[in-house]
Amino acid sequence: MMRTFVLRGLAVVISVALLWWLVASDRWQGVGARLARIDVAELIGVASLFAASYAMRGARIHGEFRDELIASGHGPGSYPRILRLTLVHNALVNVLPFRSGEVAFPLLLGRWFGIATSRAVVSLLWLRAQDAIVVLALAALVWPGLPMAWRALALIVVVGGAIAVPMWARHHASSMAREQASTRLGKLGALLERSTRRNTAGWLWTIGNWSVKLIAEAWLVALALGADGHASAAAAALGAIGAELAAILPVQGVAGFGTFEAGAAALMRTQGIALDIGLEAALALHAVVLALALLAGLVALVALPAARGSPE
Repeated sequence: MMRTFVLRGLAVVISVALLWWLVASDRWQGVGARLARIDVAELIGVASLFAASYAMRGARIHGEFRDELIASGHGPGSYPRILRLTLVHNALVNVLPFRSGEVAFPLLLGRWFGIATSRAVVSLLWLRAQDAIVVLALAALVWPGLPMAWRALALIVVVGGAIAVPMWARHHASSMAREQASTRLGKLGALLERSTRRNTAGWLWTIGNWSVKLIAEAWLVALALGADGHASAAAAALGAIGAELAAILPVQGVAGFGTFEAGAAALMRTQGIALDIGLEAALALHAVVLALALLAGLVALVALPAARGSPE
């Protein structure tokens, strides 16, 4: 309880500090000018990449719960309904404080598709673990100035974790562990085994999603930097990775504001981008990401079909 209170207090402090920096130094105009550099054609291109990323996230979740969807009569043609859930969940995660939007995932899966909360929660934890593993692996590959030995060690640890978790789950779901099925650890192992059963497809969707998403974010950062980033295309890519690395830290700004920008600006600083310029570009990126997430969520609610039997 105390730990949660401290982390949330830090989150508020970080977000307020960013707001103070914007207001006290009149940086709103700088952020606005960087957003104004993005023309309509470029924005459509970026939005198209984000749309592809959203589609892959929906496919990953659809594959994750395929058995349950078929069993409950939602199987054939259920992808648009799962995509609707994915986009609404993504919008809530982006705008609600302290990542409280994650709660929507098990709630909506239960309400719209009748999937058990325990199954949905364990699945969400594994999905987020996959996200973190991919981002950490990319960071280990591109982190500036990292010695090769440390780079290799980081990759071994990250990839080792990706292999170890499904192995542990399969072990605890095997016949040798059936006597533990009634224990909390046994139930967790069984649920995790279900989530890691289609491991190859899940990893392919995860890697595809993150590849497209980071390309889109790097493109946005490059557009926001403009002439300030002309000397190093790597700065834009590192800005995107830094922002996403900040998203997996235990301390998050309110709706991500503050930590997202700090992570992006810190890695861009290694490429010679001044901290204030990096923060402005990261804020421009964050504004577009939030706007696209909210727009996609709204379109999903209006245009995509609700789950059969949903109270909506």
